[in-house]
Amino acid sequence: MPPSTFKPESLRNYAIITAAYWGFTVTDGALRMMVLLHFHVLGYTPLEIATLFLFYEVFGVVTNFLGGWIGSQVGIRQTLYGGIALQIFALGMLSFLNPDWGVPVQVGFVMVAQAFSGIAKDLTKMSSKSAIRLVVPKEAASRLFKWVAVLTGSKNALKGVGFFVGAVLLEGVGFRSALLIQGAVLGVILLSGVLLPADMGKIGQKVPFKQLFSKSREINVLSAARFFLFGSRDVWFVVALPVFLYEVLGWRFMQVGSYMALWVIGYGIVQFLAPQLLRKDSTGKVVPKAKTILFWTSILTVIPALIAIALMAGVRGDIAVTGGLVVFGVVFAFNSAVHSYLVLAYTEDKDVSLNVGFYYMANSGGRLLGTISSGLFYQWFGLVGCLWVSSLLVLAAALITTQLPDPKTSGTASVY
Repeated sequence: MPPSTFKPESLRNYAIITAAYWGFTVTDGALRMMVLLHFHVLGYTPLEIATLFLFYEVFGVVTNFLGGWIGSQVGIRQTLYGGIALQIFALGMLSFLNPDWGVPVQVGFVMVAQAFSGIAKDLTKMSSKSAIRLVVPKEAASRLFKWVAVLTGSKNALKGVGFFVGAVLLEGVGFRSALLIQGAVLGVILLSGVLLPADMGKIGQKVPFKQLFSKSREINVLSAARFFLFGSRDVWFVVALPVFLYEVLGWRFMQVGSYMALWVIGYGIVQFLAPQLLRKDSTGKVVPKAKTILFWTSILTVIPALIAIALMAGVRGDIAVTGGLVVFGVVFAFNSAVHSYLVLAYTEDKDVSLNVGFYYMANSGGRLLGTISSGLFYQWFGLVGCLWVSSLLVLAAALITTQLPDPKTSGTASVY
């Protein structure tokens, strides 16, 4: 979409918010990789590592539930840069971690720091996703889909860059110095907050707290599908896969970090290109409908099962996982891109931060389920067990998706 279709001020605000979110995302991915690898080397079990991320996901759920309401009252600028400030605090707090402390103390300390990081991540995500809805009217459905894909795809690609950055910093300068470097970079980004209008996204009226529970049927159904969709990814990707690569295949930090980074970057690129790759209608536009997400979720259901079958049949682990991961990433990216569009297409301007916050609460709930299940099922049944659970979770998402209606603004366009 040419820049002329935007008001100059709206385009500038979108650019500032996106750049801030990009910077935050790199540190978020780096921190996750550093914590995972650092504590695995210290001898923590997969379940103990998953526990380190427990508060990160739990407080992500809480933040998304309350964050939309807070954003509607105080504005998007405050929630976005409040999140960045909290991430700086979390990085600084982790830099005081003492390896001489007992394991329970270390775990508790990291869990609290990760709680702040989880709040920070979801404040910034809710704010940036809501901002798109305020820049592009949902009546311009095809353009809205494109700009949602731009932000979401670039975010995921940069999270992959963060995985790589985290592995490089961990191996190059160590855990503490890496944390301080990231905090300093975010401190520079924090200064850009003065360029945004203070009332951006603020609805100008008090919203009763009970309204947080009152959502449209479309938002409820989509949120439930999102819960199981993201649980299906994280149940084998977050803890099980990197531990498998390091422990079973014998890879080094840099190899694990680079591998995970390349997958997330590729996933983000596919998400970014989704509007160009998905089928266009007779007018040359791509406007997803309800059957679009059902189609892609149904395909995704079989992929983890096929990877599990390949591993059980004795196919080399690196070949089976890499081949399956590529296909899984492409199909999952289409799913996620269409999901991110639909939540905005179902939403009115006045409800944007409330609905986006509620929707990403379900996203965080799915990640929580996936993260804990990843450590638990890997410890019990290995990577194969995690993959079978992943297939079951995608199946649940597909069944829920059958209840979605078409967005009212999608006209007659269709896409697969």
